[in-house]
Amino acid sequence: MIGFYILIGIVVIVILAVATMFNTLVTKRNRMREAWSDIDVQLKRRYDLIPNLVETVKGYATHEQEVFEHVAEVRASIAKAQGVADKIQAENQLSQTLKSLFAVAENYPQLRASENFMAFQKQLEDTENKIQAARRFYNSIVMDYNTALQQFPTNTIGRSFGFQDGVLFTVPEEEEQKMAAAPPVNFS
Repeated sequence: MIGFYILIGIVVIVILAVATMFNTLVTKRNRMREAWSDIDVQLKRRYDLIPNLVETVKGYATHEQEVFEHVAEVRASIAKAQGVADKIQAENQLSQTLKSLFAVAENYPQLRASENFMAFQKQLEDTENKIQAARRFYNSIVMDYNTALQQFPTNTIGRSFGFQDGVLFTVPEEEEQKMAAAPPVNFS
């Protein structure tokens, strides 16, 4: 009879341990999703600023049609992106494209002096800073979640319940090298 109670006790402890690990993973996954939604809000804000910025630049640089078309194509690809990894890739492309748009703007002193352009540039800069902060927070949450998912025995429980590794929001390596080598652009 004592053996039976010991067996029941072990089963209860195992069930409680599995439930605790499962609940911990669910909490971490939900925090990761919440952190991504914070990034999504800022990306949407940037996405909404782009048409106004392009129109302002177009007013001064009408013969730069190729750049404007590329901005429109990349912006459209964001709307089609499915899942975090695709969105990250599309957003990284958009960041590159915006740099080319600002490079065009550099050639037009009247544009740089325009109040509308300066206001859009300030809003975009503010949004980019918020995206960076949200990305750092998101990556921290993802790292915490991935670590929990990869540690034993949580990894066994997590994989058996279908938990997947989170995707870090990183800048492509070649972009990091360009950013380190590129001189800063200043429109003021």
